[in-house]
Amino acid sequence: MKTDRPTLVGTVLTLLRAIAPELEPEALDLARPLRQQVDLDSMDWLNFLVSLHERFGVEIAEADYARLISLNDVVDYLQARLV
Repeated sequence: MKTDRPTLVGTVLTLLRAIAPELEPEALDLARPLRQQVDLDSMDWLNFLVSLHERFGVEIAEADYARLISLNDVVDYLQARLV
């Protein structure tokens, strides 16, 4: 699997759009809190994290959930674990 940043961002956005189809990826600021930009309740957020685990095979510890604030945070987290 390619782990370059643009590929990861694209895949993460695809997974996010499966949960929030109204999402307009070009309107997202990669550094701003994701849940503030996309109306995700706690169940949607959990489903998103599960989809990341299923797609990438990366175990996301519950203790790390609070660190995954922006899209950049999510991609950095994945990139660090996919090397």
